[in-house]
Amino acid sequence: TTINRNNVKRVGLAWEASLDSERGLQATPIVVNGVIYVTSTWSRVFAFDARSGERLWSYDPEVPKAWARRACCDVINRGVAVERDRVYLGTLDGRLIALDASDGSLIWEVNTIDRALNYSITGAPRVVKDMVIIGNGGADLGVRGYVSAYGTDAGELRWRFYTVPGSAEGPFEHPELEMAADTWDPNSLWEQGGGGTVWDSMSYDPDLNLLYVGTGNGSPWPGYVRSPAGGDNLFLSSILALNPDTGRLVWHYQTTPYDSYDYTATQHIILMDGEWEGQERKLLLQAPKNGFFYVLDRESGELLAADKFARATWAERVDLKTGRPVLSPVSDYREQAQIIFPGTLGAHSWHPMAYNPDTGLTYIPAQDLATHFSPSQLTILLDSAPAGYEQRVPDRVAGFANLVAWDVRKRGIRWSVRYPTLGNAGVLSTAGGLVIQGDAQGYVNFYDAVTGERLHRLGTRTGIVAPPVTYELDGEQYIALAAGWGGALFVLTEPEVAASSFSNAGRLLVLKLDGKDIPQAPALQEPKRAPMGERLVKLDASEIAGQTIYNTQCGACHGWFGRNGLLPNLRRSSPATIDALEEIVLGGLLQGRGMPSFADDLTIADVEMLKAYLRRVRLE
Repeated sequence: TTINRNNVKRVGLAWEASLDSERGLQATPIVVNGVIYVTSTWSRVFAFDARSGERLWSYDPEVPKAWARRACCDVINRGVAVERDRVYLGTLDGRLIALDASDGSLIWEVNTIDRALNYSITGAPRVVKDMVIIGNGGADLGVRGYVSAYGTDAGELRWRFYTVPGSAEGPFEHPELEMAADTWDPNSLWEQGGGGTVWDSMSYDPDLNLLYVGTGNGSPWPGYVRSPAGGDNLFLSSILALNPDTGRLVWHYQTTPYDSYDYTATQHIILMDGEWEGQERKLLLQAPKNGFFYVLDRESGELLAADKFARATWAERVDLKTGRPVLSPVSDYREQAQIIFPGTLGAHSWHPMAYNPDTGLTYIPAQDLATHFSPSQLTILLDSAPAGYEQRVPDRVAGFANLVAWDVRKRGIRWSVRYPTLGNAGVLSTAGGLVIQGDAQGYVNFYDAVTGERLHRLGTRTGIVAPPVTYELDGEQYIALAAGWGGALFVLTEPEVAASSFSNAGRLLVLKLDGKDIPQAPALQEPKRAPMGERLVKLDASEIAGQTIYNTQCGACHGWFGRNGLLPNLRRSSPATIDALEEIVLGGLLQGRGMPSFADDLTIADVEMLKAYLRRVRLE
């Protein structure tokens, strides 16, 4: 309450510290006994004195840079778990690590994945009793989801819950999978893994002794390809309540049966106690990617409410009696292409939302964006160039982000704030009547929690996607957040995003009353904006083939549709760099800098066509 509506304009910088990164920072800082623990890119951990900002130690798990190719959405990490004298970390390459909290030394590490498959870990672990719980990612890259519990002392595997069956016939690792298999076509594409990865949110209720886990999308996305005869495809896009002592399922609720849209239910899960329709209940709140805000009884799993908090055209409503969505006419794109809201980026992605018991409002970092779904292609809505051309001056992504204040009991939007860009930060709400959110343009925004009025704004010139936390030491309140833009949108860097014009050097910002001015990130010598000039460039047959190779192999990191990303813009490659592409793309010349070899996917002939394309579209 020390920082509040009346004095928030006095907030400034207490201290800042480098996180040695120029990519996306998504971690929630953890503050224990006067020490801040936070992660950076490549799963590195930093510990700082929470009063002074002095770096106490850092730990680098030395993730192989080539593993970036196995992760869908940047080399990010969402934080650590701290329990007693240990810090627990999941690494991008699938390891679970325990560190000594006092000096960062390694206590133990275990491998949690099949290292031949495209698994990754970006989420923070959770500690429950004497177990550390961790999931993984990779549903977009053909893996089978599961969540695991390891002993905190030595890292031994206690149990593992698979979220989808491995086949129709078994063997079934636990009884729940036999039931789930009945909801899949026996002729499903089992070799694609099924998906359902537990890549982010988990919550624990110690009174009920229930662990709540959100599961991800199917692999592959289209249900009619993954499981041709249909079925709900449990436990995709579901909330699972597990007994943490045994790993057995207590109840489940599926938000998007037969998911065909990448509508994960891995988003933030909030546990709330309070009155619901005249009765005191233990509630669970979630606003997943599909655009509906769900309220469930967290003891029984009973669905109490499901209402649209964003534009959602795939379903008309959710039937509260059956718990199932009532699909709309545009939901089926098997025969005819459809524009569907939300898009695959979701109405709410991984960015944590916040609930304020004083206002009864939940604050959701939401967005409005569609995807063009067709039987042959899934495309984020952009004004793309026609076939045979390269778009030189790309238009904006056809969408926007907003901060939504959702009234849990009245089941509607109280207020919202619209942003000019996608990819803004997670949210913190405080007892001082504030809602705090960073944004992609490089500002920290302070809103009135009741009215939505912006009371204060601090500029940094560093884009922010990570959520803030607040803590108190020696009677003084601090607000801490990591600044560094990136993640799933790092290949679609819009002109307004700070990383388009300013250094994206990652840093931890800690704020307090009567603090200093925040040092502003320096301008880039070469802003990452497409130059004006010729809008479309016509390509010949070889260049079109090279464009296809670029879009399928390079664009996921270096920018699609003529747009600029955080990584080097290959359209600005020097002639000498283009000439050396065989050594880079096939020989792994730059693998130490995070550019893996593609020798397993591309041939010399492919690289020659890629070179022809890059020479044609090269920006002087």
